[in-house]
Amino acid sequence: MEIKKVPMNLIDTHAHIYSTKFDSDRDQVIEEIRQAGVERIYMPNVDVETIEAMLDCEKKYPDLCIPMMGLHPCDVKEDFESQLAVMKKWLDQRPFAAVGEIGLDLYWDKSFFEQQKQALRTQIGWAKEFDLPIVLHCRESMDETIEIIREEHDGKLRGIFHCFTGNLTQAMQIVEMGFLLGIGGVATYKNGGLDQVIPHLSLDHLVLETDAPYLAPVPFRGKRNTPAYLPVIAEKVGDYLQVSKEEVAERTKANALNLFRDFRI
Repeated sequence: MEIKKVPMNLIDTHAHIYSTKFDSDRDQVIEEIRQAGVERIYMPNVDVETIEAMLDCEKKYPDLCIPMMGLHPCDVKEDFESQLAVMKKWLDQRPFAAVGEIGLDLYWDKSFFEQQKQALRTQIGWAKEFDLPIVLHCRESMDETIEIIREEHDGKLRGIFHCFTGNLTQAMQIVEMGFLLGIGGVATYKNGGLDQVIPHLSLDHLVLETDAPYLAPVPFRGKRNTPAYLPVIAEKVGDYLQVSKEEVAERTKANALNLFRDFRI
């Protein structure tokens, strides 16, 4: 894939660049990401097993890869409390950009939904304790997640509804709580539904993400996703809002830096 340098400074607020799917060519992918104009990648943690790989990426690419700490709802199982204990120790030991990826998932497995809610509330408590944003996974659980955030909101809680695929009513509820919407490859999908939502929103409430290696945008759908495709998403958002992709890049970057408070180790 040939990627030309573009006059944009983009931030990918959600990418699993530490995934094993990049193990064979990560250095090459990182170079492509830089050439695409992406200057920061915020990495969401998944479970205890992914911490080491995530922190290795931070160590190898410290100017680009920034870690979060959290337990993904799909990894909330019988041992979730012991996993949370490990993660809390990490948060006590060193800084992270956010508590994430946390939330609710009713798509894959509903059997641990009560535990998911418990884990979410626990991790929201960490965000309050450390004054960190949260990055929320809410697949097939948008209303349930909004309800918990509304209940837990203390006026200072902030974060991103990652991979937003909801309707306009849900988007406005999220915006009213002071949260941002993470817009990724789904924005480019013909039946993704965001063509009915994004045109009615302000760039002030959006950040960009890829969720790499998942959810590659059109025309790369079905392939391994990478933050190097972020300009494609920026351009699509610009089309919806009738602004340039450069303006989308600039304003979503500002939103991300404001949310993460220009976090640096």
